[in-house]
Amino acid sequence: MNDEIKKTSEIPPEQLSLKSRFQFKCHKGVKCFTDCCRGIDIMLTPYDILTMRKKLDLTSEEFLAVFTQPQILEKADMPVVTLKLLDDDRKSCPFVEDGEGCVIYEDRPTTCRYYPLGVGSLSYSGEQGKKDEFFFTVKEAHCLGFEEDHEWTVADWRQDQGVNLRDEVNDGWLELMVRKKSLPSNMKLSEESKKMFFMICYNIDKFREFVFKSSFLTRYEIAAGKIEEIKADDIKLLQFGFEWLKATFFQAAKEGFTIKQ
Repeated sequence: MNDEIKKTSEIPPEQLSLKSRFQFKCHKGVKCFTDCCRGIDIMLTPYDILTMRKKLDLTSEEFLAVFTQPQILEKADMPVVTLKLLDDDRKSCPFVEDGEGCVIYEDRPTTCRYYPLGVGSLSYSGEQGKKDEFFFTVKEAHCLGFEEDHEWTVADWRQDQGVNLRDEVNDGWLELMVRKKSLPSNMKLSEESKKMFFMICYNIDKFREFVFKSSFLTRYEIAAGKIEEIKADDIKLLQFGFEWLKATFFQAAKEGFTIKQ
């Protein structure tokens, strides 16, 4: 990025729907290629960590230690993880190469896939499972992709970038965040609860040990088919963890976790 260009972000005051259209294209021929991979703040989702650590052939513990920084999401007072940037003069993403782009492109984080779009939520819709979400564009001063002659609908962009499955998997995590944010500010989780949330959402290997090597399965009436399902599939195990957190933290959907008599 040229030194004379001050990197700023502008969020146009317009809410977009799935049918809304915008003009954008990013490719190696754009002069700003990979500038958006520097000086960034990328929050990683639980599904991001599943796929990225698998791509790098690391345990979840190893991935967290090398590539992430733990943070507290201020308004929700919940633990999250962000991507740890390189200690170079541009604060680069550890997975970007000049001229080549992302070396883990097929497994890049959800935020990178959405860019130049952002996602917001107007309200929490309760037990109906309806998502009251909207989209918006993020226009950074350096980005020339908006000058390219290629038009998308938001729905087409989401499909092209492969975010639909990711959003489906991460819905349970986001619901936990929104539920917590909807509570009065004086209602806080204990430090132990925050550690449990962190383990389930971001450290799938440790959560697997917790479920199958502790007394967890002796305390709850869990169907044999469900046990086999979560034993064989990390995504199913992750979603199972979201449901358990919802039942434990918010006393919701408790029927799936009946205490054994």
